[in-house]
Amino acid sequence: MGKLGVSIYPERSTFEKDAAYLDLAHQYGFKRVFTSLLEVSGDQDAVLTNFKRVVDYANQLGMQVMIDINPGLFEQLGISYDDLSFFHELGAWGIRLDNGFTGQEEAKMTRNPYDLKIEINMSQGTSYVDNIMSFSPKRANLLGCHNFYPHRYSGLGEDFFNQCTAQFAQYNLNTAAFVNSHEATFGPWPTQDGLPTMEVDRDLAMATQMKHYMLMDNIDDIIVGNAYASEAELKTMQTVFNAEFPAIMIDVAEDITADERKVLFESLHSYRGDRSEYILRSTMTRVIYKDLPFAAHNTVDIKRGDILIDNVGYGQYKGETQIALQAMPNDGRVNVVGHIAPDELFLLKYLKPWSSFKLIPNAQ
Repeated sequence: MGKLGVSIYPERSTFEKDAAYLDLAHQYGFKRVFTSLLEVSGDQDAVLTNFKRVVDYANQLGMQVMIDINPGLFEQLGISYDDLSFFHELGAWGIRLDNGFTGQEEAKMTRNPYDLKIEINMSQGTSYVDNIMSFSPKRANLLGCHNFYPHRYSGLGEDFFNQCTAQFAQYNLNTAAFVNSHEATFGPWPTQDGLPTMEVDRDLAMATQMKHYMLMDNIDDIIVGNAYASEAELKTMQTVFNAEFPAIMIDVAEDITADERKVLFESLHSYRGDRSEYILRSTMTRVIYKDLPFAAHNTVDIKRGDILIDNVGYGQYKGETQIALQAMPNDGRVNVVGHIAPDELFLLKYLKPWSSFKLIPNAQ
């Protein structure tokens, strides 16, 4: 079972604010904490003392702290890859290598006496993970995590994301990626346009970003990249992450009837397995609601993403719900009762035959 996570950046905030945020995240079932120690500037002891304080607080809540580091930090602090006691004493659950070694070192690091997790960068698209696997790591202690991208238009494309993720999935390694909070104001660096992994997610609502990952179904852990997400966003993440079925948001037609609302929003829809290239069919609604009239209205021509209910003119099909997969003429027997919300239209491609889903009205 995957986990939800948040990010904190102690050097850019205060202990009190970080602790309050961790309390809130913990309240919504979040387990992971991402933080970075890419460089230690100024008074080294003071920086590490402050850092340890917030790590200890997360541990008291039963959360798992992953510290992002780079090999330069090993040098700066005089740490060797074959002695990870420093990170154990800091209270870390694991360390994420922002840049790796050669493969052999990472494999050896997974066999540390503290069972610290070693998390490696998933966003490179190289044979790095294959190389590590060839040195016989302790698989339970090797994890993968994608990068996040503060620069607009620099986030990963989905095809590349999937290609990188598949390299880790073949070894059954735990995987993680980032979503972007729109309420958060900072990350590890001064400049940021949000901190998503995939570029397509950057400006999407948190619920839609989460649905994207849940429908792709190839990532275990989902972490908010920037700080601090709002309580509403954390709650949304928890709701979508734990939802029994995905829920697609619908803009309803102005003349939708009460009966049609019932069909759309009080039914669990199931994508009929003998698929068509034109319509996604949810056929049970014509059985459950066979006694309702479904008079013809709004029988306009159909475009991709339209929500359809067959009207009385369609005989035994009356009351069947469909989602249009492409544009089609309407001969008057189909009521166009809504449309997938524009930001969620791209999710249509992830719905699979034989899967079930819900439709929810767009609150706007």
